[in-house]
Amino acid sequence: MSDVNTPTYTKKDFESDQSVRWCPGCGDYGILAQTQKTMPTFGRKKEDFVFVSGIGCSSRFPYYMNAYGFHTIHGRAPAVASGVKIANPDLSVWVVTGDGDGLSIGGNHFMHALRRNMDLNILLFNNRIYGLTKGQYSPTSEVGKVTKATPYGSLDIPLNPPSLALGAQATFVARTIDRWQAHLSQMLERSYHHDGGSLIEIYQNCNIFNDNAFEEYTSADKFDNVIEVKHGEPMVFSKGTKGIKLEGFKATVVDMEKHSLDDLLVHDETNLDLAHIIANWTSHPVLPEPIGVIYSVDKPTYNSEMVSQVDSAIKAKGPGKVQDLLNAGDIWTVK
Repeated sequence: MSDVNTPTYTKKDFESDQSVRWCPGCGDYGILAQTQKTMPTFGRKKEDFVFVSGIGCSSRFPYYMNAYGFHTIHGRAPAVASGVKIANPDLSVWVVTGDGDGLSIGGNHFMHALRRNMDLNILLFNNRIYGLTKGQYSPTSEVGKVTKATPYGSLDIPLNPPSLALGAQATFVARTIDRWQAHLSQMLERSYHHDGGSLIEIYQNCNIFNDNAFEEYTSADKFDNVIEVKHGEPMVFSKGTKGIKLEGFKATVVDMEKHSLDDLLVHDETNLDLAHIIANWTSHPVLPEPIGVIYSVDKPTYNSEMVSQVDSAIKAKGPGKVQDLLNAGDIWTVK
């Protein structure tokens, strides 16, 4: 919702007066900077934005945004954010969480916020480690991850956040990387303009406890290992030298010297079956890592449907009183 009276903001207007307390070199700095830079482009007053976080390194985020914010409890940020959105549907509500906070103790809230299609923008900082509590393996850590908690290697099969979100019937699922700053900004913009629950998984480097976890997607040869999926465009990567072809439900990498663009898989972000296929390329031994908007469709939101339901009830029965509700049904008097 834009306002003709909205001041012209810059990045500095979204910077708070709090000292940023992340480890030097943390990927969170890049995410914060790009968020502060992108928010002014939405044409909204700062007071229209709310950032809600749980517990973890990522959850310091609301302190550093010059907007409204809540630093809530472990894993419960989506629940608090849902209350904020229902209470004031005109606000733009953002949830900032991590792979531990959002997918472990908060997995239930994460899943149901997306299932309900609550109009929240969830930013999942995934560094595949518990950073705040000093380096235990997380729900997204790879099998065999050696940490102080798993000295012989983790036995857990890692969660795939986009696949989990799609399984929960999310209407917007995207992935980006902390060092891909322009791409990160594009994903923030797409999420903001999506009317419904959105997930952006952000690969974020923890240089203290899990350094270079995503080096193959940020190093000099990153274009050989990453594919940026774009709606309506054929899937090419490695600077146009390789492509992805779909044979049945199986994706294969092909040499573009031997194939034309007509042979390639074309991305359709409204195709749920295709979204599931693409999400399963995560950490694939042969296929490139997908980033971009994996899935996006429009469906009624929980918050708008609730407002309509309340309005209909008031129109039919009047505004009602809390005391009348308490006195309804069977009551008795204690003398």
